Amino acid sequence: MESKRIYLCLAHMGGNEMKYIQEAFDTNWVVPLGPNVNAFEADLEHFAGNGKKVVALASGTAAIHLGLVALGVGKGDEVICQSFTFAASCNPATYLGATPVFVGSEEKTWNMDPQKLEDAIKDRIQKTGKKPKVIIPVYMYGMPAYIDEIMEIANRYEIPVLEDSAEAFGSLYKGKMTGTIGHFGIMSFNGNKMITTSGGGALICPDEETKRKIMFYATQAREDKPYYLHKEIGYNYRLSNVCAGIGRGQMEVVYDHIRHHRHIADLYTEAFRDMEEIQMHREPEDYMEANYWLSTITFEGKDCESAIVGQGCEPCEQVMRTMKALAEEGIESRPLWKPMHTQPVYKDAPAYVDGTSERLFAKGLCLPSGPMVTDEDVERIIRIIKKSIL
Repeated sequence: MESKRIYLCLAHMGGNEMKYIQEAFDTNWVVPLGPNVNAFEADLEHFAGNGKKVVALASGTAAIHLGLVALGVGKGDEVICQSFTFAASCNPATYLGATPVFVGSEEKTWNMDPQKLEDAIKDRIQKTGKKPKVIIPVYMYGMPAYIDEIMEIANRYEIPVLEDSAEAFGSLYKGKMTGTIGHFGIMSFNGNKMITTSGGGALICPDEETKRKIMFYATQAREDKPYYLHKEIGYNYRLSNVCAGIGRGQMEVVYDHIRHHRHIADLYTEAFRDMEEIQMHREPEDYMEANYWLSTITFEGKDCESAIVGQGCEPCEQVMRTMKALAEEGIESRPLWKPMHTQPVYKDAPAYVDGTSERLFAKGLCLPSGPMVTDEDVERIIRIIKKSIL
């Protein structure tokens, strides 16, 4: 009998999603506003805590874009971005005519290195005569960053922080939800995230006034008139009331999802504990609590060290061999994010890096971690990985 296909993070429906979707159809609220959107935002605000307000949007990318708009980013500005991330973290800066300035990661959390961040700020001030407009740290695979250190530097230079918490929904830093510590934070509800609205995201705002401003930009910047009047450029970024119904149902099982992701990470950790060839990425500090959106490992074999910076920044042979072995058994895996400063589209962007991001990309692998992954699936995955190691 053919084994089932195992995906990295397949969406899981909790049961009440269809109830809220049906309500939208029964009341004919099938537009990018409505009761489900309002209720979903209220659920997210309660979940985020810290007195924050939330605007539900069409995507996490839209949330970053509107955060930058609200912070006044425009043509000729520079935005400090984490290099080790997905392109959606930095692309919105280019939408606005700004230049991403890439900062490398430190080895413990894999997130923005505070020291390199300050080096970048000082150097950009010296070279351009002005400081960067915004800082966007990213919580890779759900792992909290050293955000206190990042915030201290940001506050000293009076640069606002927009936290990209797309992969870290439900992760905690000293008891606070990631995304609630900077001026803005973003959430993502793409189909493979901790919860889903099929596609969608949200911007975490500091207060009600800012929330109203973001909602204004997200609904084409229409002025409060009985006719269509526009004094500013707006965007069609509000979340559908139908999709928000999915989100309401997902919020009822979100803590189950987080517990399951952490349980899967524990299984991988225990399996690889005594293996020198594999390192499971775990929290480096006891005040960090990752959601383990994806469990990630690095291979420490000798062939991994030859695939780094000077060799074109490609995955090492062990990564490719393991991916192939898993794929042959119908199991999805993928390398870690290829750093943005190595991407052709950003080859001319300033970068303050030391090779850490390249090394992680060369020897790292993402493993199935979602709520549809069973303990038996993990046992099967572990057997294949161990067999692939030479």
